[in-house]
Amino acid sequence: MKGIIFNLLEEVVRKEYGDEAWEDLLEAAQVDGAYTSLGNYPDESMMKLVAAAAKALNTPALEVTRWFGRKSLPLLAERYPHFFSGHKSARTFLLTLNDVIHTEVRKIYPGADVPVFEYDSSSPDVLLMGYRSRRKLCALAHGFTEAAAAHFGEDLLFEQTECMHRGDDRCLFRIVLKQAAPAIS
Repeated sequence: MKGIIFNLLEEVVRKEYGDEAWEDLLEAAQVDGAYTSLGNYPDESMMKLVAAAAKALNTPALEVTRWFGRKSLPLLAERYPHFFSGHKSARTFLLTLNDVIHTEVRKIYPGADVPVFEYDSSSPDVLLMGYRSRRKLCALAHGFTEAAAAHFGEDLLFEQTECMHRGDDRCLFRIVLKQAAPAIS
């Protein structure tokens, strides 16, 4: 796994829980903690960090992973605004994951092992998005999707109808996005 993912996790943990929490997490997970953005690190190290956070928060690991996705996408939007510009909705943004975003990720981070998404966008109201990855980080994709909807000011209805954690061949997300209603003053 690329170091940038570890860097993002460190940043969101420090921001939400403080510097000491990150150090405590590294100790509990029994991992090194010295991650460079271009470095490659064992997937197991991330899984240990997630497991340690889940234990500390008394929260399921999949929820911790989803939280990480929600909190880290805004940081990615700040660092890589060109991935987000030109889109008026999360739907059009999500449809660029394979061909634009992950292509660029591989250029910036050679050797990056990114998930593959499949789309059925035939309905104007529902986007079906398949997810395949040996890492089975569908909860991270769920969190990223939630954050993308928030980024574009949309309400999200997210349903996962298939999941590799349940033995399915892939994960399948049913995504409905609608422009958020304006706040009432």
